[in-house]
Amino acid sequence: MENAAVAKKNKLRVGIPRALLYHKYGKLWEVFFRELGVNVVLSPETNKEIIARGARLSIDESCLSVKIFVGHIDWLKDKADAVLVPHITCLHSGEEMCVKFMALVDTVRNVFPGIKVIEYSVNAKKLETEAGSMIRLGARLAGNPFRAIAAYMKAKGAWEKSAREKKEAQAEKFAAARRGEKPLILIVAHSYTLEDNFLGRPIIDYLEKSGVCVLCSDRLDAARAREISKNISQTLYWTYHKELLGAAEYYKDSVDGMIFLTTFPCGPDALAVNLCQSKMKGIPSIIVSLDELESRVGLQTRLESFVDVINFKKCRKKK
Repeated sequence: MENAAVAKKNKLRVGIPRALLYHKYGKLWEVFFRELGVNVVLSPETNKEIIARGARLSIDESCLSVKIFVGHIDWLKDKADAVLVPHITCLHSGEEMCVKFMALVDTVRNVFPGIKVIEYSVNAKKLETEAGSMIRLGARLAGNPFRAIAAYMKAKGAWEKSAREKKEAQAEKFAAARRGEKPLILIVAHSYTLEDNFLGRPIIDYLEKSGVCVLCSDRLDAARAREISKNISQTLYWTYHKELLGAAEYYKDSVDGMIFLTTFPCGPDALAVNLCQSKMKGIPSIIVSLDELESRVGLQTRLESFVDVINFKKCRKKK
């Protein structure tokens, strides 16, 4: 009902927070809404102000990723007619999403009373698919189911093309790195950590400037990663953490080291990382847990030391 009421406004402005699942589905959402004739309002890249907003409005127990998301919603709340908050609880049978995604809509409504939320649901247990849910949403917003179908098909095609290009680029980078002399490090982290302007990108930039070839765990085919993850655990059921484990397992014999990048205090991350490290003894690795008080100088010192260890081991192998 809320989606239908919001849709009646002329030139609807939908705010999309540049956080959490935006880093997986941002292309899908932006193309979808623009094809429907909706004005898209994107929050800016994560910065200190947004993190401060989110930390101020969130409970201490929230992980940094959720605090950042709340900060982006706070930035959007007065600049859009409604904000997009997908309700994604189960993507595949026998798997679950992290509880923060299940609770995201309720979190936003509780933190921002009266805010208008546009949502769509994906729940494999209830046979709620992405396509069906987004097309129904589009039909309510545009008042035309055929336009909604066309918008979704175009958006899905654009998203698949973007995802394919990222995977192909990393595959080429991986092949070139194995032929070269640069140390090869895999960063094991979620897309919303790796691609965030304040979290993962500075780390990737620093490592590359230090002469390291960096691979990202989220660039491996997701279905393949989940299947490979069974070599590490048959019982882990969080979808995105299975993808992390699968990527680590896939690259373990090819990289010189791994960096496990987490956001404090994420319980599932801690469990998955410890499980991974216990299964991959002998591979140099460090855990970098980020929070809103993280010292950039201290972080760079840790990364520099890790790169030195990797380079030292490579030199010893050559001898």
